[in-house]
Parts: sequence; structure tokens; C-alpha cells
Amino acid sequence: MAANAETQRAEFTLNGNKMLAPLDRAAIQRVESHCTWRTVHANEPIVNRDSDSHDVFFVVRGRCRIVNFSPSGREVAYALAGPGDFFGEMAAIDGLPRSATVVALEDTVLGAITPQSFRDLVEQHPKVAFVIMEKLVRIVRTSDDRIMDLATLSAYQRVYSELLKLVKPDPVRQGSWLIYPLPTQAQIASQASTTRETVARVLSHLSQDGVAERKSKTLYVRQIERLRQLCDKTPSSLTPRADI
Repeated sequence: MAANAETQRAEFTLNGNKMLAPLDRAAIQRVESHCTWRTVHANEPIVNRDSDSHDVFFVVRGRCRIVNFSPSGREVAYALAGPGDFFGEMAAIDGLPRSATVVALEDTVLGAITPQSFRDLVEQHPKVAFVIMEKLVRIVRTSDDRIMDLATLSAYQRVYSELLKLVKPDPVRQGSWLIYPLPTQAQIASQASTTRETVARVLSHLSQDGVAERKSKTLYVRQIERLRQLCDKTPSSLTPRADI
């Protein structure tokens, strides 16, 4: 029993959460004392867009996907939230309905505080308020970049751009690049605001042209400069007129 209690205390802690980084352990414990703890299973919703809940959530373990859906049902991905991240602060600040849906990607442990506890925290610790402002600024900058991409890039170019964001140096082969684990086509499509079929065509073209090669869950990028060039100018033969 003692071991189980110790394990639970270790799991239900906000140590390492980005919002609370300016606080000492005693202050973090006070926030923990106001938390409601939840365990959400993979693919279960945590909050739904337009709902009237206003709690702020801390991710303790697991990962969540923050998304929205078009009228046709196409998923648009906003962000991923993992251990140490937090979300829900916008509804707690302005009192309006949720602006996005959050779904657990895997079994996830969350701590939640009420809007009043959140406001008390911010008023008592101005440095916490600054951390939140920094996050909101990042959201604005990311949104600006996304608006520019949608206005100026083709669907193919947006997929190339998403792939470039995921590329990392191959730890085994010097001068080689890879993406591992390669997200699903639906996930890439969601990030690029396009369709899964478009992503499939892009990956097929990259393979045929020798730019990239997929093996199981890894995409090996053989020509990184060529991929960068494709983001700047997409050959007309590769750009489907009907896709947006």
C-alpha cells in the first residue's frame, strides 16, 4: 500500500510543468492541492470545442492533440501537448466557450484547476502570467505563419513544409536525414490543412524522384536541398488544380 501511495504521489505531481517553472516546490504543492486529477484513455476527448468548461489543464503524462474540424469534417491540427505542457487558459481568461477540441493520443494523466484558482495563481505570481503571455504570443506567431502559408503556398508545398519541420539528422549515416516516427498521412494532412490523398501523392512523388524513401515508420530524406527547393517552387506537373 505504501508503495502504491508513493507511486501515485510521483505520478500526480506538477513538477516540471512549464507554467509553474517560476515557482518553488511549496508553491507548486499549493497548486497541486487545488487540482482535480484525471486519467483519460487514448482517443478519448478531454474537452470539446464550444463547450462551456473553463478549467485549465496540466499534462502530467501522455500526449494530447489540439484540433478543430471544418464543416465537412476535415481535421485541422493546432498543436500537440505532452508532459509539462498546459492548455485551456484562453477560456479561463475570457470566459468564452472552448475554441478547440482536445483528444488524448494515448493514456494521459491530467491535473485541472478551476478558472478562479487559475486567476488567483496569476495574480499571486506575476512571473507565471509572463509564461502564459509568452505562450499566447507563440500561438499568434504560429497562426500568422499558417495564414501566410495558406495564402501563398499550394497544398503540395504545405506538405513539403510540414515534412521539413520533422526532418532530423540521421544518427547513423552522416549527411543523411530522416523522419522517425513518420506521422500518419491523416496527421500530416491535418497539419498541412489538406487531404490524406494529397499527402499520399506527395510521398509517392518524392519516392519516384529519389528525394525520399519510406521504410516502415521511417522516411529517409535523400535530397534535403531538393526538398527545400520544392517548398519554394512546386513544379506545375506536381500541383493538383482542384486541391486546396
